[in-house]
Amino acid sequence: MNRQIEVGVLGATGVVGQQFISRMARHPWFNVTWLAASERSEGKKYAQAAPWRLAAPMPENAAAMTVDACIPGRGPKVVFSALDASVAGEVEAAFAAAGHIVVSNARNYRMDALVPLLIPEINADHLKLLPEQRAARKWSGAIVTNPNCSTVVLAMALAPLRIFDIKTVVVTTMQAVSGAGYPGVPSLDILGNVVPYIGGEEDKLETETQKILGADGGRAPLEALVSAHTNRVPVIDGHTMTVSVQLASKPSIDEVNAALRQFSGRPQELNLPTAPAQPIVVKTEDNRPQPRLDADLGDGMTVSVGRVRPCPVFTHKFVALGHNTVRGAAGAAILNAELMAAEGLL
Repeated sequence: MNRQIEVGVLGATGVVGQQFISRMARHPWFNVTWLAASERSEGKKYAQAAPWRLAAPMPENAAAMTVDACIPGRGPKVVFSALDASVAGEVEAAFAAAGHIVVSNARNYRMDALVPLLIPEINADHLKLLPEQRAARKWSGAIVTNPNCSTVVLAMALAPLRIFDIKTVVVTTMQAVSGAGYPGVPSLDILGNVVPYIGGEEDKLETETQKILGADGGRAPLEALVSAHTNRVPVIDGHTMTVSVQLASKPSIDEVNAALRQFSGRPQELNLPTAPAQPIVVKTEDNRPQPRLDADLGDGMTVSVGRVRPCPVFTHKFVALGHNTVRGAAGAAILNAELMAAEGLL
């Protein structure tokens, strides 16, 4: 890139919006020049409107910006959406219709047949949907989404295994409290406890995974059964999951580990700024991966897989871990935008 691209953030005052702003503070390609949020924040300086929740300090240039309303046409062409799903559907469509490229973290358009549900290492080719999307919706802009924070971890761990013909997947998640947003889960519900239900999460894991790993832009889903159990656990960051899979070709453990270690994709080929050199790291210790030790690998963009072993019910089982607010949210969307920039789509 020989120039910086001006970008905006919708829903800039929330935790995911703050992650966008923090992670792009010194980005070599993207320059945050516009922040938008709800009416109660409009007209205020960002430092006044956003109670900062991150350990990294609020970037000075963002602190001095005046927060605008989420009105199409006011901001730059490229906007990152950290909007809540209750408002994201209408707002994102309005921005796309007005010519903006919306790189969204919201769930509203993930399963839309004409909207890429993108993990660049896995399905960069799904960006071919954009011309059809524009023609069908009569949008001069576009919407591209990243998956649910737990789906990212599962899909990344399964993607290298497609060569072995995935037939069945059973996944049980142990999801961090940061995935519930701020203020999140009440302390009396989560401390010393496990909550065996996260609304809508199991369906997202099952359907989004099939779309991401599918063909024809996801319109031909992966022909594998996926069954998910989701749980909230008292961990701050990092979604851990245990996965059992049936692989038709019955590869050896060494073959599975080799496929995981050798996995890479378009972001690594292009050396994108947010792309980890190793998108998947295989941990060989008996007690890894662990959120406290492994969630931040690759600046939070690497997925860790460990305990790959035979399964007496299916063929293989393993543990996977990823950072839910980085690889599963802001970092994922930024990587999507980097891929689009590199491919001339911004």
